[in-house]
Amino acid sequence: MTKEKTKAKPINRKLFDLLVCPLTKGPLKYNAATQELFSPHAKLAYPIRDGVPVMLVDEARPLDDA
Repeated sequence: MTKEKTKAKPINRKLFDLLVCPLTKGPLKYNAATQELFSPHAKLAYPIRDGVPVMLVDEARPLDDA
C-alpha cells in the first residue's frame, strides 16, 4: 500500500494578520514552500500543520543564517 501525498492547507489570511511571534511579539512572514511562519527577529520558523500554525517556541526550528 502506498501513502498518498496530502496537499498542504493554506493559512487563513485573517488569522495570519493577527499572529505575532510568541517570543519577540514581532511580525511574522509566511513561507509557502516550507509551510511555516517565521520570525526574522527571533530567527525561528513555526510549522503550520493542517492549516493550523503551531505557535510554540519548543516546536519552532531555528533558521539558518544563510
